[in-house]
Amino acid sequence: MTFYDLPKHEREKLSQNIQIALLRDVKYNQNIHFLKYFSDEDTYIRKCAYLAVGKLYKLENSIQNQLVFILTNLVSNPNFHIRQTAINAAGEIGILNFTCIQNLMDIGLFDPHHTVRNAVIGSIKKMGEKNPVPVLAWAKLYLNHPDQEIRREICHGIELRGRKYPQDILPLLKTLQFDETKRVRETLVHVIGQIAYKKGCLPVVTDELNTWENKLLVKQAKLEIIDVHERYKNFAHLSQQQAIDYLKQYALDED
Repeated sequence: MTFYDLPKHEREKLSQNIQIALLRDVKYNQNIHFLKYFSDEDTYIRKCAYLAVGKLYKLENSIQNQLVFILTNLVSNPNFHIRQTAINAAGEIGILNFTCIQNLMDIGLFDPHHTVRNAVIGSIKKMGEKNPVPVLAWAKLYLNHPDQEIRREICHGIELRGRKYPQDILPLLKTLQFDETKRVRETLVHVIGQIAYKKGCLPVVTDELNTWENKLLVKQAKLEIIDVHERYKNFAHLSQQQAIDYLKQYALDED
């Protein structure tokens, strides 16, 4: 039986029991329950576990260092589910204190398994939204990394912060405008679209793109912005036509 096969009250009880079990592990200097729940085949059980770590870190100051120590050991576990969940748990801690888990993000970014690397992307998103200064400073270090996948993952990871505060990530995105890898450029264009459709964001994105030198990429970004306003019309601040009219008035290219 999976997590969501359970009635709501039983899911809540299970979540509480997982948190209690992980706390017991910490206090008795063991990782029995960490291994059990971090390796569970059910995604939502693993999610309960990493959310529990975040709650414990916030509520129990005396065990914070021990939690980070346990996660540091788990990111080298042979089981990719365990490594993935350890990174997600580190991301919950990084919302409050990025410095203490920065090395775990460094490790996860180069993990051989894609689900662990995806956990880094997800963690950057949630940490960058709530704790942007150290997270974006760290992300900036990797934007010129020789590995194209690292550049792409970082570009994708900082997206969520940009949805509310595009001005925070646009200078970082600008460094990728002439990236030689198509996959990185496609991710860049995707992210530009994602940070342009909320209230007040299109003018900020437009002003910044007007300063970019790669006019072909800017044109692609313009098309993506227009398309996003249709795809996400139920969430976009402007209609697609309003977005088109705005872009025509404040031209992003020389059409």
